[in-house]
Amino acid sequence: MSTTVRTRAQQGQQSTRATGPLMRWRTVDLITAVMIGVAFGVAFIGWGQVYNLTGPLFAALPPLSGVLGGFWWLPAVVAALVIRRPGAALLAEIVAASVEPLLGGQWGLTTLGSGVLQGLGVELGFLIFAYGVFGVAPAMIGGALAGLLETPYEWLLYYREWAIGYAGVYAVTMIISGALVGGLLAVGLVRALAATGVLAPFPPGREHAEARTR
Repeated sequence: MSTTVRTRAQQGQQSTRATGPLMRWRTVDLITAVMIGVAFGVAFIGWGQVYNLTGPLFAALPPLSGVLGGFWWLPAVVAALVIRRPGAALLAEIVAASVEPLLGGQWGLTTLGSGVLQGLGVELGFLIFAYGVFGVAPAMIGGALAGLLETPYEWLLYYREWAIGYAGVYAVTMIISGALVGGLLAVGLVRALAATGVLAPFPPGREHAEARTR
């Protein structure tokens, strides 16, 4: 491989960092994180109905319902991938978890605790890479960690009757769902949004524009 080709390949593996100092938020970043949270908070109401309707499918082994969990931390991963600043995932997830009970979500204010834990899990996934990589790996790791942190909270709050074996199965399904639905699906969603041009002010939009000019 020539030096020129190798350099281009290395550049293609790098992620565009946030504009300006990493810790300094722009107004558009703050507004976008809140908007992502509000949009998903509304979507959570619909997803709660999906959770209820599919309940009978997991009657034989209830902990398998954890496969649906990853959807609830999509706002955290999407915000992290779009805004690319520490705290974006946590903010978006807390906003979403606040909007859901305001709209009559069936779990009430307990979703706030979930929002904090899920947001922190996603933040850890990107922190592992020092907020310098914003692709599939940190998204999936963050999603998995969100599932891991959320499991004991739900076990204590909703499923105290479960034995530790059931809780373990739930943890595994939550981690898998977090990685695939919360993580991988979020990457695909952000890439699709970038292709429409709505993310032009953000790093994913710039990456998409640069890729089209190569």
